[in-house]
Amino acid sequence: MKTSVSWLGASYGPLDDQRQGEVPETAENKETTVLVVDDEPRMRESVRDLLDAYGYTCLLAGSGREALRRLDERPVDLMLLDLNMPEMDGFQVMQQVRKRHPDTDVVVVSGETTFESATEALRQGAQDFLRKPYAPDELSRVIGSVVHKRRLERNIHEVHRRLEASEQRYRFIVNNSPDIIYMLDDRGRFSFINERVTALLGYTPDEVVGMHYSDLVHEDDLEKARFAFDERRTGSRASQNVEFRLVCKSGPQSYRYFESRSITIELSAMGMYRDRAERLEQGFVGTYGVARDISERKRAEEIINYQLYHDLLTKLPNRALFRDRLSLAISRARRSGSRLAVLFLDMDRFKVVNDSLGHLAGDQLLQTVAARLDACLRESDTLARVGGDEFNLLVPDIDGPEDVARVARKIMDRLKEPVVLEGYEVFVSFSIGIALFPEDGQSMDTLVKHADMAMYHIKGRGKNGYEFFSDHMKAHYHRQLSLENGIRRALDERQFELFYQPQVDVCDQRVCGMEALLRWNHPERGLVLPGDFIPLAEETGLIINIGSWVLEQACRELGAWNREGLGDRVLAVNISAAQLEEPDFEQRVVEAMKHHGVGRGQLELEITENVLMQDMDQAVTKFRNLASHGVRVAVDDFGIGYSSLSYLKSLPLNTLKVDRSFISDIRSRSDKNSIVTAIFAMARELELEVVAEGVESQGQVDYLKRLRCPKAQGFLLGRPMQAEQAREILRRGLH
Repeated sequence: MKTSVSWLGASYGPLDDQRQGEVPETAENKETTVLVVDDEPRMRESVRDLLDAYGYTCLLAGSGREALRRLDERPVDLMLLDLNMPEMDGFQVMQQVRKRHPDTDVVVVSGETTFESATEALRQGAQDFLRKPYAPDELSRVIGSVVHKRRLERNIHEVHRRLEASEQRYRFIVNNSPDIIYMLDDRGRFSFINERVTALLGYTPDEVVGMHYSDLVHEDDLEKARFAFDERRTGSRASQNVEFRLVCKSGPQSYRYFESRSITIELSAMGMYRDRAERLEQGFVGTYGVARDISERKRAEEIINYQLYHDLLTKLPNRALFRDRLSLAISRARRSGSRLAVLFLDMDRFKVVNDSLGHLAGDQLLQTVAARLDACLRESDTLARVGGDEFNLLVPDIDGPEDVARVARKIMDRLKEPVVLEGYEVFVSFSIGIALFPEDGQSMDTLVKHADMAMYHIKGRGKNGYEFFSDHMKAHYHRQLSLENGIRRALDERQFELFYQPQVDVCDQRVCGMEALLRWNHPERGLVLPGDFIPLAEETGLIINIGSWVLEQACRELGAWNREGLGDRVLAVNISAAQLEEPDFEQRVVEAMKHHGVGRGQLELEITENVLMQDMDQAVTKFRNLASHGVRVAVDDFGIGYSSLSYLKSLPLNTLKVDRSFISDIRSRSDKNSIVTAIFAMARELELEVVAEGVESQGQVDYLKRLRCPKAQGFLLGRPMQAEQAREILRRGLH
C-alpha cells in the first residue's frame, strides 16, 4: 500500500499493530462501511485514504442531503459527520439519521470547538466528537472504538435474541409437556408451574403460584409427598418416581380426563442452590421437579390386579384369592384357637342347563346364583368361584358344626326360588361338602380336598344336600382314585376286552346278531363289569377314550367275521353322550368301518333316550349322516327315559330295544303287559325292528312268540362270551 501525505499533519500507511497500538486491518474492518460527510473535497479524500489503509469500506458525501441519499441506498455502519455544512448542517443530518437510520452510528468531526456544540452533538446521539485538525491515529482510535462497541452491542443483541428464542422454545416445551413441571421456593410454595396443571387438576398457573404444595396433595399421601416436595438432594440421590395422589380443584366443572377428584402422579425432584458448589442449608433456594400423571396406568394395574384375583363372570374371588384368604384365616385361627369351615359347592345338573339352553344362559345362571349365594353370607365370609359350576366358601370364626349347617341350609333355602332363563324356569340345587378346621385338616389343601370328598359323597347319595367330612370318606375317595388310575392303566395296558352276547330269533333259534359288551380284566380284582367303572369313566371324561377303543375293536371283530364269511350278522355297540358330542364322532365311525372292511348294515350304534334328549338336533344330524354310510341306529333301554316320542320320526332308527324291566314282569305266555304290547304295535306301525332285553325264562320266550317279536336277548338265550366263542356260535348259526 502506498504512503500518503495529508493536511492532517502526518504521513500514514500500513501501521504495525504492535508498534502503534492501533486497530489492524482485519476481515471485520472490511465488513464495516464508513460514510464520510464533509463539504471540503480534500478533507473527504484524505479521510478516505486513511480508512482504505485500515481496510474499511468507505463512502463519500459532500453535503447533508447527499449523505441521506447514500444512507437510503445502502446500510452504513458509521458516519463521520462535519457539523458546519451549507444548506443542511450536521445537527439536522443527525436528526434525520436518528429517525430514519437508527442503526447508523455517528462520530462528529468538526472545527467547531465550543462546549455547547460538543454537548449538543452528543445529545443528538453522536458516539464521539473529534476536533479538526486531528491526528490520524486519533481518528483510527475513535473509529476502532465505535466499531468495537458496535460489535459488542451486536453480540449482546444476538445473545438476547438467542435467549429469547431459547426461552420461547423452553416455554413451548414446558407448557406443552404432558407432565406438570414446577418450582418451589425454600418454604415449599410454588414459584412456577406450567400450564399442564390446568388440564390435570383444574387450576390455572396463576392460582397455583404462591400455594403450598400440601394444598394439592391428598391427605392420605401427605407424609409420602413431603419427602419428595421437600427434596434437597441433587443428582442421582434425588427423589425418583415417588407415587402419590394430587387433588383436583373442587367445583361444578367436570374434567374429561378424570373420573375421580384425584389423580395419581409419579414425581421426580431435586434441590436448587444459589451456588452449584454450595450445598449448605443457607444456600438452599427451593426444589424443582416433574410430576407425571399415571392415573391411567394405575387404573390399568388395578384392573389387571382385579382380574388376577377375581372371576370376571361372577365378580367373585377366584381360586388364588380364596387360597390367600384361607391361609390368613388359618393363621388367625391357630393364634386365637378359633375354628373355621371350608365348604365345597357343586351345582347339580348345570351341564344339562348349559347344553340345552346354551352357554349364554349358563353364564346368566352362574351370575344369578353367585349373587344369591353372596347375599346369604357375612361380610367376613369369602365365596369364590373355582371352576365352571364349582364354588368354595370360607366361613371363619364359627362355634361348631351347627353354625356351618345353618349356613348350608340358608343357601339351599335361598336357591329354592327358580331362575328364569329365556322364558324357562330353572330350579337350582347344590351338593355341598363341609370340612372343619382344625379337626378335618390343618392345611389349605387338606381342608379343600376333604370338603371336595364330602361333596362327592352327597352327590353319590342323590345330590341337593350337604355333608360333613368324615374319615370313612377317605377310603371311598382313595378307592375312586385307585379306580380312575386303574382305568387309565387299563387303556394303556390293553386290559379291556369285548364280550359278545347273542341276539336270537326266538322262532327258529337262529343267531341274527350280537351286542358288544365291555369287560375289564383287572390284574387284581379279576373280571370287572361295566357298572363298576363306567360311571367314573363318564365323570372323568375317560369314557371318550374307552368308547373309541370299543368302536375300533368292534369294527376289527366285524372285519374278522367278514373274512370268515359270517358278515350277514349285525353287531351292536353302545355309544355314550360324551362320544356323541365329539365334533369328529361321525368321521371316526366311518374311518373305523373303512379301515376294517365293515359293510353297510353290519354296525349298529345303540344310544339311550336320555342321551338323545340332551341335544336332539345334534343327534338327528349326526345319525342321519352315519345312516347315509350304512350305519344302523338303535334306541337302548326304550320305555324308561323321559322324552317325547316325536324323535322316533326324526331319527333314522332301525331298532327299538325294550328295557329288561318290562320283560322281567312276564311269567307266562298268557300274561298281559299293555306297555310291551303298545311298544310292539308302535314299532310295527313305524316299521322298526324290536329286540327284547333281559329274557331269562321260557315263559318270556313264549310270550314274545305270541306277540310275533322274533328277536330277543338274555341269559336264557346266550350269556356274554369272548370273541372266539362268539365266532364259533356264528359258524354254527344256531344257538
